[in-house]
Amino acid sequence: MAKRSSLYIRIVEGKNLPAKDINGSSDPYCIVKVDNEPIIRTATVWKTLCPFWGEEYQVHLPPTFHTVAFYVMDEDALSRDDVIGKVCLPRDTLASHPKDLAPKDRNGASDPFVRVRYKGRTQETSIVKKSCYPRWNETFEFELEEGATEVLCVETWDWDLVSRNDFLGKVVIDIQRLQVAQPEEGWFRLQPDQTKSRRHDEGNLGSLQLEVRLRDEMVLPSSCYQPLVQLLCHEVKLGMQGPGQLISLIEETTSTECRQDVATNLLKLFLGQGLAKDFLDLLFQLELTRTSETNTLFRSNSLASKSMESFLKVAGMQYLHGVLGPIINKVFEEKKYVELDPSKVEVKDVGCSGLHRPQTEAEVLEQSAQTLRAHLGALLSALSRSVRACPAVVRATFRQLFRRVRERFPGAQHQNVPFIAVTSFLCLRFFSPAIMSPKLFHLRERHADARTSRTLLLLAKAVQNVGNMDTPASRAKEAWMEPLQPTVRQGVAQLKDFITKLVDIEEKDELDLQRTLSLQAPPVKEGPLFIHRTKGKGPLMSSSFKKLYFFLTTEALSFAKTPSSKKSALIKLANIRAAEKVEEKSFGSSHVMQVIYTDDVGRPQTAYLQCKCVNELNQWLSALRKVSINNTGLLGSYHPGVFRGDKWSCCHQKEKTGQGCDKTRSRVTLQEWNDPLDHDLEAQLIYRHLQGVEAMLWERHRELSRGAEAGTVPASPGEAPKDSLAQLLRVLQDLREAHSSSLAGSPPSEPNCLLELQT
Repeated sequence: MAKRSSLYIRIVEGKNLPAKDINGSSDPYCIVKVDNEPIIRTATVWKTLCPFWGEEYQVHLPPTFHTVAFYVMDEDALSRDDVIGKVCLPRDTLASHPKDLAPKDRNGASDPFVRVRYKGRTQETSIVKKSCYPRWNETFEFELEEGATEVLCVETWDWDLVSRNDFLGKVVIDIQRLQVAQPEEGWFRLQPDQTKSRRHDEGNLGSLQLEVRLRDEMVLPSSCYQPLVQLLCHEVKLGMQGPGQLISLIEETTSTECRQDVATNLLKLFLGQGLAKDFLDLLFQLELTRTSETNTLFRSNSLASKSMESFLKVAGMQYLHGVLGPIINKVFEEKKYVELDPSKVEVKDVGCSGLHRPQTEAEVLEQSAQTLRAHLGALLSALSRSVRACPAVVRATFRQLFRRVRERFPGAQHQNVPFIAVTSFLCLRFFSPAIMSPKLFHLRERHADARTSRTLLLLAKAVQNVGNMDTPASRAKEAWMEPLQPTVRQGVAQLKDFITKLVDIEEKDELDLQRTLSLQAPPVKEGPLFIHRTKGKGPLMSSSFKKLYFFLTTEALSFAKTPSSKKSALIKLANIRAAEKVEEKSFGSSHVMQVIYTDDVGRPQTAYLQCKCVNELNQWLSALRKVSINNTGLLGSYHPGVFRGDKWSCCHQKEKTGQGCDKTRSRVTLQEWNDPLDHDLEAQLIYRHLQGVEAMLWERHRELSRGAEAGTVPASPGEAPKDSLAQLLRVLQDLREAHSSSLAGSPPSEPNCLLELQT
């Protein structure tokens, strides 16, 4: 049994930041620190005092962390970056954060609204239907007299059409203490960094919008989840022939707010069982049975749509990088001014076409069209060549989707519908979002500037038009996209030919291709780094670092002069003992890590590797820690400095092989799309969701029982249940008892914490 905590954080935006630059603005970014150790750096938003980030991260942590701090920084090209302000959230504060609203309706949710009362005046928010996670984002204003002593009462109610509204709870706020209160969600007032800021800056540092939520999960041994996993797998194997159709029932009882999480958990669970394709095929069929209009097929946020989105990110991200990476990089490198909408063209932004004459609007539009046609053509060509590079399980899943849609809409008038079904996921929900937000898909390290963002947006629109098979409806939306129509029409033909080849994969070919790809063992991570290995007592200088290209696999960390050169093994995976950061003063850089390992004869060695930024440093540390997490002999302590001369630079100990002066952080890792699956955690998360809708499941079971005696719940523990829903309810009961007994009878294991920053 292991306790695993999840800390969800949204870094949204900042407002009213002070100007740090001589131009009256700032270049803000955020650094996230856990117990004073930087783990995340957001992108820099240039020349603004009201930045928007909206970035998403996820970090695994040990249970002993105390504080999560958010530092808002101003980036400077010539001097050290300035600290604008910070927000510190202790773990105890996060642990006391209020949970989800209580479900009051039979559907397992509520229809909440908020009533705010102050000095006899009452205001109410709108009603959020069928939700336990409401978000209003509404503002009320009350006149506040100086020295007021009244309280502000905020009440939450569940709206009912027929009966009286149900009271959910209330918060009474002391107005006098409101100014100094720090919420766990909303706008946080930035506080000065006491080590670097002066007191007169306090109160004039702006605010940072965050949402923070801590969740604990007690994960039981694998054997406890086997009945639940086997029951769900049995339902998927039976498909539409299953009598209970639990998957359909889970979709029916899942609210919109948590559908993405449930879809991701189910998808990962079935991926681990080798049933992802079958699970998605079942969802395709369920959605097709309730869809009569082709123009709405897979366009809603259904369980099928959300599950397919998660599937493509987990199974197809490396494929997406191979297809889109070069095109995205070229757009960023060119930084051309591109605009097709005449109402938005700004000639002053594009300079001169000759020595003195500014470009006309017509010239700007034509040049922009040429640039976009080139990018779109390159993308479609790369996609057409990528059939064999697409993972076999992705191809097989699209094959099932194509067949199911063609069976459902067989007429000649629907000949494009199977193609559009594929592109609705591949283009509209995978490629287009990655084009518009390449950083969120790890295609770039930083967000695009305004000019590049506009180019990416126009390119994504063109890809969507191609994915929609150039329908009249898509053309009518934005007539100014007409200059791209020749390329779009040609792209439709290319895309249909690509999809035809993509779905042309039989079961035997699927197995052979999967076997071939599995033998290739793609790197866990690769990229250029600077290396310096210490031997003896020689001086350690930053100039001695040599640039090489590194590959991390599940067997070893190796390197080569170039990505295509012959590789040389540096460290065997089983020999790694720790991967940690090196303090800045050791090499004059804060982006150096050390890999502590033993050589072939058991002697301790250290390799020092320099990265180009803090995010790359944390990504490499995370990858190294994940692949070595089960190694024997992992160190519990290390030296963050270097052994220079006759002592360690960090603690001045003279014993080179003695115990380290700082603890290792082997469990601090970033959550990535290619992480190994954690079957027990996914099963626990599914159980927790089902437990939350258990009242709805019982109500559904009672309805079925009234209609057929064969669906009754067993009267005693020894009597076998007669239908899948009854089995599920019994499994939930067993898991609840297992949790209760584990908490009462066994000491808690060391928990793993999960820190997630998400939009």
